[in-house]
Amino acid sequence: MERRELFSSLASSFSKKEKQEKILRPPYYSIKEDDSLFLTNCINCEGLCGTVCEENIIIIQEDSTPKLDFSISGCTYCDECAKICPNGVLKVENKRNINAKIEIDILSCLSWNKTMCFSCKDPCFENAIEFLAMFRPSINNNCTSCGFCIKTCPTNAIKIVE
Repeated sequence: MERRELFSSLASSFSKKEKQEKILRPPYYSIKEDDSLFLTNCINCEGLCGTVCEENIIIIQEDSTPKLDFSISGCTYCDECAKICPNGVLKVENKRNINAKIEIDILSCLSWNKTMCFSCKDPCFENAIEFLAMFRPSINNNCTSCGFCIKTCPTNAIKIVE
């Protein structure tokens, strides 16, 4: 092994590891069960929740479990995915906000960088995005994590954080 190869292999072990993507589930599962019902009951389903989603944000993964994809649209909390679930994983009575924290990256946000932009505020049904005068948006406690603001941001400054 040459010295260059040795140092390259050592450096790669210290480099940033790819962050695992957080899987967002539809907002109708029991929080007590967490992912266990998805992994056991969804494997016997044909992905019906994905077919009835009017926003087309429910993606059926390779393991047959549903996840939300906010790059397409946001969740209207319409209950359709819970109503059609044949295996009891998603239930209307378990309805709650999506388990995600959404934040604005102030370094890439246009409004935080002196350019007037309201693209995140306009699609927000809950008025969860507030502006200081016409700049510096922030997300308040009204946020339901529906995700409509994510797709509309021209600089991808709105992110889901752990």
